[in-house]
Amino acid sequence: MANDLKQMYKTIMDDRFTPHMEISFIDGDQRQTLFYEKVSWVIEGVNKGLRYGENPGQEAALYKLVNGNLALGDAQTITPGKYLVSDIELLQSGKHPGKTNLTDADNSLNILRYFSDQPCAVIVKHNNPCGVARAQSLEDAYAKAYMADRVAAFGGCIALNRAVDKATAEAIAAQYAEVVVAPEFEEGSIDILAGRKNLRVIRINAIERLHSFIGDRVLDMKSLMDGGMVAQWSFVPESLTREDLTLAETEYKGKTYTVDRAPTDQEYEDMLFGWLVESGITSNSVIYVKDNVTVGIGTGEQDRVGVAEIAVDKAYRKLMDRYSFERYDTSYNDLEDPENRQAIAQEVAAQNGGLEGATMVSDAFFPFRDGIDVGLRQGIKAVIQPGGSLNDYQSIEACNEHGATMVYTGQRSFKH
Repeated sequence: MANDLKQMYKTIMDDRFTPHMEISFIDGDQRQTLFYEKVSWVIEGVNKGLRYGENPGQEAALYKLVNGNLALGDAQTITPGKYLVSDIELLQSGKHPGKTNLTDADNSLNILRYFSDQPCAVIVKHNNPCGVARAQSLEDAYAKAYMADRVAAFGGCIALNRAVDKATAEAIAAQYAEVVVAPEFEEGSIDILAGRKNLRVIRINAIERLHSFIGDRVLDMKSLMDGGMVAQWSFVPESLTREDLTLAETEYKGKTYTVDRAPTDQEYEDMLFGWLVESGITSNSVIYVKDNVTVGIGTGEQDRVGVAEIAVDKAYRKLMDRYSFERYDTSYNDLEDPENRQAIAQEVAAQNGGLEGATMVSDAFFPFRDGIDVGLRQGIKAVIQPGGSLNDYQSIEACNEHGATMVYTGQRSFKH
């Protein structure tokens, strides 16, 4: 039985999806059609498509848009032929990609597109980022993103926006990852990554154009259990600069409430960094960032207070694991010496899990102040959120009580 279960993950599905697909939108005698071709790769002399879908046993296929366009109102789809994920170059595969590998790579690039100004690393697991960081070097950015949540990064997808050098390759090869996506690989780096034979190494040939995808929309379709389908335009964040943000202010029962202080330059930088990272996270979400690094990421919860608390809990646990790994080369959960465990726990508690001075990011408004209070109790000093709640005055009062600042984006950022 055990061998059969292991074999399940080695099984390659022979998909029966057609080589071409067309999707038409029809209004009377007006027809707009998108034309797609199925994607495959030659691996060890054999032409192969996707390994399987979300789970072994599910057939799946990848299609790329090759012709046609769709314009509905003022929005239109990305121009055919402008490829990133749907036309990847596999430099090393071991196992060829499955559906989850490509959707993880896609969401990592979805986030990475906003950070072309300096080296950035995005690590995605189960279609949510577990660590994102910007730094002066690619090696440092990767190290910070990895240590933000070393445990969740196991088996994840790593996306980088600079050519992979040997130092970064060695750091990646020292861990277990499923996919590495980058614009280029410097001489010798592929040989280092080859030590991980099943690591999918993907070169995105047009990644230098990644920044040009900001503001572009694609057709986002969701199939329902009965075969029905919901179609929408993909989400486009509108707050890209500090000028796009509004200092928190609201009126309640004839009284105007305004946050007492404006953000510092570093707080503005972290607010925008966090807001754009958050656009790639499953809602209901709250995250914390500090100095261009994610500190705690809470995803997919039903209530905003609970997800804020989960993100705090993650910040504490991930920092304890980081200290344990850096000092004793083992995870905190496997650290046996009780004195060492207690010392790390006390140190992390004294630092509030690294949240002191951090920025709190929420994809939707806070209906009451209890959600923001979760972060404020940990010492966060800045909040970015859409605003628009009838009780925004409560959140403003909460920030003023703690000397924190807050801005509104005026745009919700749900991702289901």
